[in-house]
Amino acid sequence: MAAAALYKDAAAPVEARVRDLLGRMTLREKAAQMAQIERTVASPRAIAELGAGSVLNGGGSAPLPRASAADWARMVDGMQRHALSSRLAVPILYGTDAVHGHNNVYGATVFPHNVGLGATRDAELARKIGEATALEVRATGIHWTFAPCVAVCRDPRWGRCYECYSEDTEVVRSLTTIVSGLQGQPPADHPHGYPFLSSPRVNVLACAKHFVGDGGTDKGINEGNTICSLEDLEGIHIRPYPDCISQGVATVMASYTQWNGEPLHASRYLLTDVLKGKLGFKGFVVSDWEGIDRLCEPRGSDYRYCIAQSVNAGMDMIMIPFRFEKFLEDLVFLVEAGEIPMSRIDDAVERILRVKFISGVFEHPFSDPSLADIIGCKEHRLLAREAVRKSLVLLKNGKNQKEPFLPLAKNVKRILVAGTHADNIGYQCGGWTIAWNGDSGRITIGTTILEAIKESVGAETEVVYEECPTEATVETGEFSYAVVVVGEVPYAEWLGDRTDLSIPFNGSDLISRIASKVPTLVVVISGRPLVVEPQVLDKVDALVAAWLPGSEGMGVTDCLFGDHDFLGTLPVTWFRSTDQLPINARDASDDPLFPFGYGLKMFRGRSTINNRIGQAMIGPFVVSLKSVYQKLKLQVKSWPLLAYHYCCFMENVISNSAPWNDTIAGDRRHRSYLVNILKFDSGSCCDIDGLYLE
Repeated sequence: MAAAALYKDAAAPVEARVRDLLGRMTLREKAAQMAQIERTVASPRAIAELGAGSVLNGGGSAPLPRASAADWARMVDGMQRHALSSRLAVPILYGTDAVHGHNNVYGATVFPHNVGLGATRDAELARKIGEATALEVRATGIHWTFAPCVAVCRDPRWGRCYECYSEDTEVVRSLTTIVSGLQGQPPADHPHGYPFLSSPRVNVLACAKHFVGDGGTDKGINEGNTICSLEDLEGIHIRPYPDCISQGVATVMASYTQWNGEPLHASRYLLTDVLKGKLGFKGFVVSDWEGIDRLCEPRGSDYRYCIAQSVNAGMDMIMIPFRFEKFLEDLVFLVEAGEIPMSRIDDAVERILRVKFISGVFEHPFSDPSLADIIGCKEHRLLAREAVRKSLVLLKNGKNQKEPFLPLAKNVKRILVAGTHADNIGYQCGGWTIAWNGDSGRITIGTTILEAIKESVGAETEVVYEECPTEATVETGEFSYAVVVVGEVPYAEWLGDRTDLSIPFNGSDLISRIASKVPTLVVVISGRPLVVEPQVLDKVDALVAAWLPGSEGMGVTDCLFGDHDFLGTLPVTWFRSTDQLPINARDASDDPLFPFGYGLKMFRGRSTINNRIGQAMIGPFVVSLKSVYQKLKLQVKSWPLLAYHYCCFMENVISNSAPWNDTIAGDRRHRSYLVNILKFDSGSCCDIDGLYLE
């Protein structure tokens, strides 16, 4: 009878297969499909006898130290064999946090964290990174990644800021293309909201997270309370999800946070009415790690209550991850007691089975050994290097505009490299790399910034490296220049919540001490803006935000030495002091150190006001104010339009010009005006690139 089962027929329609398999399952088997357990408790009994539907590895949980792709694949395939020996032979889905490449695997390509990708504003790059990540994940036999994070981080005190593309919803939306990279591009006629996977060999299931509002908590507290109106929740935080859903995202993860005091893990309105109803999501919703345990105090103490609240709210799969048998017994009890309707269980399991059938795991349950060599391959490392250089934001270049400091000369007598982050691949990669919280040192294969500098300079150039150089070294070294690389220690989630955002390890003191004696470039390695005191900024000759660039340090030196120009623009507002927080683009009272969207260039290949006019050239110009909401502060007083950006003041001289509108082209606003240049300060060191002559 089993051989003739419709659900095993790959040619049958997915929904028919779902109904057929669901109809064959007992309540206990259905309940088990709703469970996701950690790999360390994924025993043959848990999978083959009890029928667990999914397995994951927590951050840093690996089958062996420095496990190879083959080690990972062997582990996942072994679990899959146990699943296929169960009564109905329903395969598991194995999930992992591949959030900037396959970051749990030693030797995998580690891409910049999302905040760096936000600085690129490059949707196609995000898609390509998704493709590369999917291939490396599939090489280990894994089917599902808990990515992308599409949170909109509104407060850099939050410890997950680096997992977010931007404080700006439109930037986040534009980079959801990573979903199509991970899963493949659905055809134009793909049903709305229906999960999609192009190929089980080269694609993986994606997971949009964390639904919803996790980037907007009060004071940036992890797992905190997002206090806002429904209008703001929809306008700021929900908007990236329809973009993911339109690309067929298979799963959505619920947030640990609350919205106006209601936990998201228990919000029927948001999980069922909004996500599944209004947005039309047909995949399944998974909880976060022990997410339902947080619905009572002490955590998990009333487990039946936690299960009932979350499942009735619309949670389909529970990331338990350890108390599987307790979960199974309690869920079955709650259904039999009438506290959870059978219809809710059937809906959850239908969604899970739909994703399993679409994933191809029934037909292709095991890993593909031919993919093993793709982990950390040259092509992917070159892509990561491209991502690094496109993510770099040049914040200062020279102490005056006429004397730029960058690019650095490659052929000089001697240079000094210093700082805690110059030769530390772990710091360079940040959290969620090999370990959940990240680590220090050579934790994986990659190129540090120091190594990249040595590779980039001329053969006759002496590179002197001291993490914290002595006064004698600085004063007597006769250095042509210094490169000081400082930043944050790796962290994850609540361990990164901060009220003090100064540069760690007395970084400001180190910078000042070196910059007072040697011309100095500072590279900041961080998951968010850090405080740069005025006296420090004045002393340094150049400042670059490199975010958390990952394994490919050569991407940094590609720009520092002028082989490529800087392209990145700030994805977040760079505050002057933490007293200003939260501060976001278009805040009425903002006075940032560097505004959202700011970013200088060494070489200007485009025609901008800044390099087309001088102080004497005051008069009318037709310009397209491109990205003005990022580059300019606007004051609109029923026309004329008055706009300024540091060194340029202008007014609209066409009295009947239409008012500013909200026409969107991509993620930019465009409007053309005939303007008078009222004042132009060519001596300013501020670039106004972004005002393009038509």
